[in-house]
Amino acid sequence: MDIAIFGGSFDPPHCGHEEIVFKALESLHVEKLFIVPTHLNPFKKEFFAPSQMRLAWLKKLFTCKKIEVLDFEVKQKKQVATIKTVEYLKSRYSLGKIYLIIGADNLKSLEHWHRYNELKNMVEFVVASRDETILPKELKKLPINVKISSSKLRSNMNKSFIPNQIEDEIEEYYTRKIMKNRIENIVNILDSKKAENIQIFNMQDKDYFVEQVIIATTLGERHGAALLDDLKKGLNDESFLHIDDENEWIVIDLGDILIHLMTPQYRSKYNLEEFLAERDEEMKKIRQLALEGE
Repeated sequence: MDIAIFGGSFDPPHCGHEEIVFKALESLHVEKLFIVPTHLNPFKKEFFAPSQMRLAWLKKLFTCKKIEVLDFEVKQKKQVATIKTVEYLKSRYSLGKIYLIIGADNLKSLEHWHRYNELKNMVEFVVASRDETILPKELKKLPINVKISSSKLRSNMNKSFIPNQIEDEIEEYYTRKIMKNRIENIVNILDSKKAENIQIFNMQDKDYFVEQVIIATTLGERHGAALLDDLKKGLNDESFLHIDDENEWIVIDLGDILIHLMTPQYRSKYNLEEFLAERDEEMKKIRQLALEGE
């Protein structure tokens, strides 16, 4: 049986992965194409979505009989070298030709793959390329027209690059995950620089103009100014849309996150916590009335 193997993090799966799979089926004439999500890429230190979640997304996305989403690496719950997966498949099937589909970005590190000299004698590499990368003559190429990567999609959740079958799940998970990471980063900076009584208010679905509000108490005006400088330095990926610096009360607008840095006197005087809590209760009552009216 001739097969193709397409491994990767798929964090998240996107339309580029779809095109690679279907172009491989068209051009390689294999009886089976195995899609193999990693638990953790051997060249990475972390993943964003858990491997079981990525596995489930791929199984929902690829249902063709000639395609099998293989859970071998996910079940190991550790980094798995590609040659181990090839050996596993050879132990299960009587295999002839084995095509190994890789991205053009893997070419630079290919010789550093675990047991590379053995691997290259077991498989034929097929390179999926999104650009005009010139490949060695001995390598097959799959020209891919979808110019997207998982990392770009995580930083800019453009739904046009997400397959319809998993669109809502992907958007919901990564949007929530990215927001969580951003909030944690802000809180860590404030905490490390001695801000006090840091509180986070989730304002989603509460008819408020931002999704999250963070309030922190400063030790005084100079401390507030220093915290502002630390946030500017530490939040390189954020866009500071507006800063209202009034000495005792600094407001930082990041678009969907609002940060209030307040002296103890101002925080006590204006009691933003009570206002935000009342907003929460108000929206709960509105939602309840809407449900009762249905």
